[in-house]
Amino acid sequence: MRQEADEGAIVAAVRAAEAQTSGQIVCVLARQSCDSGAHSALFAAVLALLAPALMLALTQFSAQRIFTVQAAIFLAALLLFGWTRLGLALTPRAEQRRQAFRAAIEQFYRRGLTRTHNRAGVLIFVSLAERYARIVADDGLSGKVSEAEWRKVMDGMTAHLREGRITEAYVAAVQQTAALLAPVAPPDGGGNELPDGLVRV
Repeated sequence: MRQEADEGAIVAAVRAAEAQTSGQIVCVLARQSCDSGAHSALFAAVLALLAPALMLALTQFSAQRIFTVQAAIFLAALLLFGWTRLGLALTPRAEQRRQAFRAAIEQFYRRGLTRTHNRAGVLIFVSLAERYARIVADDGLSGKVSEAEWRKVMDGMTAHLREGRITEAYVAAVQQTAALLAPVAPPDGGGNELPDGLVRV
């Protein structure tokens, strides 16, 4: 069972981490990043287009009545896919990941991570519906922290997420991020530039 995120524990982890570095860490939790509307409409349309063949074979409905039923099937399927997780389930995994990645990048810019004085901001992003996580680091850290090091942080984070442990995933990622930032962006006496709270979108 998936746990709810304990914002207090995550905030404490961020504050402890930022005491070790001049870098700024922002945690964002999204319920869903993927807009499944296009795929929902496509599958609803397919169902509606298949319906007349079945009705012609099994009923004596008039063309007008078949059209009415067809329209009702389309609307009912569209509502079903839109109000449940079926719409997301019908969306290809690659498309879910693409949209979640785009949401992570949007949050990176929206939360001001490119405006820190030393360009050492790090976004830790999780989108629950897509089971997607991403760490986005600003340009000031380019070449200072390797992709392999970031991948190790991600691996630990996703292991917790697979077990539904959201808080532990964030806390572990924040702590490991601090360990990576401390040598390359040590404390410089600057203030806290970004909020420490968990951002829910």
